[in-house]
Amino acid sequence: MRKIKVKPGTRGYDVIIGGGSLRHAGREIRRVLPQHDSRVFVITSPRVRAHWGEALEHSLRSAKLSYHVLEMNDGESAKKLVTVELLAEQMVNAGADRKSVVVALGGGVVGDSAGFLAAMFMRGIPVVQIPTTLLAQVDASIGGKTGVNLRAGKNLIGAFHQPLAVLVDPEVLRTLDEREFRSGLFEALKCGVIRDDKLFSVMESNAGNILKWDRDALASIIQAAIEVKAQVVSKDEKESGLRRILNYGHTVGHAIEAATGYSQLLHGEAVGWGMIAATEIARDVRVCSAKTAERIKAAIMAYGPLPPVTANTTEIISRLAADKKTISGSLHFVLPEKIGKVKIVSNVPNEVIYRSIGAITNHG
Repeated sequence: MRKIKVKPGTRGYDVIIGGGSLRHAGREIRRVLPQHDSRVFVITSPRVRAHWGEALEHSLRSAKLSYHVLEMNDGESAKKLVTVELLAEQMVNAGADRKSVVVALGGGVVGDSAGFLAAMFMRGIPVVQIPTTLLAQVDASIGGKTGVNLRAGKNLIGAFHQPLAVLVDPEVLRTLDEREFRSGLFEALKCGVIRDDKLFSVMESNAGNILKWDRDALASIIQAAIEVKAQVVSKDEKESGLRRILNYGHTVGHAIEAATGYSQLLHGEAVGWGMIAATEIARDVRVCSAKTAERIKAAIMAYGPLPPVTANTTEIISRLAADKKTISGSLHFVLPEKIGKVKIVSNVPNEVIYRSIGAITNHG
């Protein structure tokens, strides 16, 4: 077991990493509960429950915790207000109160939705995150961002709500399909580009072993990516400054997801394309060298294949204006300067934005 401390301005918590840790989740949940008679409400999806529900429930029973399991779909199309409303109604009907605790067992959609539910239910109850996808383990479950989508854009309704703890069990990743696995690797690679050149170099030079699910290589990547996320969100809880660097690849990535109806690309895949677009912009506005840009793009493509972007350039551009990172009408892009360092740039010429997005919509 390894613990990585997250220390945002409100309250610190641990990210607990360890193979087989799901079997001991009940013990860890009991340890962090603010009140020992709290009732646990597990939010999960039918697919995740089929694989890992019994292990979690057994651990809750062993820890003598009272619990109730609620299910939601785990596709991006389920990440909306009506889902949160239905879950809240079910919690009320099952006797939830202000002492209750939400446990999110699933990927990013479940984690974001359940976290938002916890933030809103009776004006806020605690949540524990147990991420079951690589993307959620290295990114979505850490930092307290919760929320749901609108038709206009991604995560436009949400709240910052820090968890009591995050329990990361790499063993649960063995039930992921290859596409979900690769999706998470793009987010891990993002952490290398923005803040950890060693992580980037490891992923750049060991793509073959990593894609073969090498246990040791994967464990080191997960830990390094989590450490990057923990460091950043500890210094900037609510994205007023440094935390904005975590949006590398997300400005265009979110626009791609919205333009394709959240139905064609996984989140990590859209971020992969978004990182390529941001890197193209960085090269064109001379924030980074052509050599650095090619190195980043090559590393991203090594973890492909990325599904084609079926939306056209105009459709994606139209979605950019609704992005949360648009401030006073100006788009802000996180652009790499060198491996391990990025900067936030506004007022990028329109022709450069069009050219970068055109490069990915016409790819291949």
